[in-house]
Amino acid sequence: MKRFTTLCVLLFLLSGCNETNPDLKPNVLLICVDDLRPELQSFGAPYISSPHIDKLAQKGMAFQRHYVNAPSCGPSRYTLLTGQYGPATNDALFQRAQWLQDGTVKTNPSMPEWFKSQGYTTVSVGKVSHHPGGRGGKDWNDSTHIEMPHAWDRHLMPVGPWRHPRGTMHGLANGEIRTKADAMDVYQSAEGEDVIYPDDLITDEALNQLQALTTKKDQPFFLAVGIIKPHLPFGAPKSYYEAYQDISLPKIPHPEKPEGRTTWHRSHEFMKYNRWGKDPNTDSIFAAEVRRHYAACVSYADAQVGKILSELKRTGADKNTIVVLWGDHGWHLGEHAIWGKHSLFEESLRSPLIIFDPTDGLSPQRINNIVETLDIFPTLCEMTGIGIPDFAQGSSLKPLFSGQNVEKKTAIAYTSKAKTIRTETHRLVLHDDGYVELYDHSTTGDETINNAEAQEDLVNALTRLLIAKRP
Repeated sequence: MKRFTTLCVLLFLLSGCNETNPDLKPNVLLICVDDLRPELQSFGAPYISSPHIDKLAQKGMAFQRHYVNAPSCGPSRYTLLTGQYGPATNDALFQRAQWLQDGTVKTNPSMPEWFKSQGYTTVSVGKVSHHPGGRGGKDWNDSTHIEMPHAWDRHLMPVGPWRHPRGTMHGLANGEIRTKADAMDVYQSAEGEDVIYPDDLITDEALNQLQALTTKKDQPFFLAVGIIKPHLPFGAPKSYYEAYQDISLPKIPHPEKPEGRTTWHRSHEFMKYNRWGKDPNTDSIFAAEVRRHYAACVSYADAQVGKILSELKRTGADKNTIVVLWGDHGWHLGEHAIWGKHSLFEESLRSPLIIFDPTDGLSPQRINNIVETLDIFPTLCEMTGIGIPDFAQGSSLKPLFSGQNVEKKTAIAYTSKAKTIRTETHRLVLHDDGYVELYDHSTTGDETINNAEAQEDLVNALTRLLIAKRP
């Protein structure tokens, strides 16, 4: 009888080895996807296959009008990871690192550093800050040149045949590394499994980290995983492209170059790759191929998200882990005759944001309030109960989860030459020399007619509000 009782106790303990400690603070799993516009079924693109992200959206809070604070990887990730507005350039976080080293600019803790100070183990895998792996140097692997000092207990970037983090950033299949952009195809679909592209390596390392982190039952973790695709060049295994080969794509809305002065540009990032002499603005067949390869990359990224969420569930930690999926900015696929980001139009600034808390007991929602990337830091602080720091410039989104009446927000974004404010009804763009664009979203969402001269009072009011937030 005694042996039977002992065996029962052992079985009970073993059966509960994956259970989470109810007194432990919630874990955080932050998944960042590069260049991901809202090209997902759950965000209104029915022709896209994105089942794993869509399933997450169906369980959590899917923010349909989330805006980033900058239409480029580096400055957008700065706002995510610091909770503050910052420099408008891709080296924004490296500038912050220099401030820390010099001690000349007051620099507050980053989001992962703040969570670390509250007892969290912090780990990043892949492209979380601007450089995959979070290091500088010629090949982005110099451990003396850290992009985010004091932030991560581990910051990891597996490279495989791409040799170094810089190689993975613009890598195509089977170890192909960009040397000169014009010698590298702007898209491809190579034969093979997921592992022939760099994101499979990132995903595998994320699974390893989840296994290690979830064995420590007495310490919460903050795990950030950065998936590179659909960043240029557009490359994914051929099986993902084949799913789109014969589909009918919707028409590109407002595909013409804007009249008058705007933040339009010549799609320099896209156009510098090998395009076989083709221009998507004049060649509709080529434009459709570009869009199909972008869609293939979205589905490939979605598959990596699925693997990560499946492993989280397998460990049992899914019951106490807040999951955030965030696109670092939008991406034009021909709207306004732009193929890329870097503008201050809607297409560059709107991206997916999904937040799921398995413990809140709330029904899933499609939230249509305007929110911005700056809000993620304070939201996660409130959700985990660690306290919102005074320096965080955004506001917690948690009241929206339970349907509370909250003051309607605006969203700010900026480049090095202009800045913009998005309200419920309008977008105002203020250029550094004082030139203004004003678009009325209460009548149309295409941002093609500049109403600034006809609505001087509104221009003045929005300009004052914008400058107050971003001097």
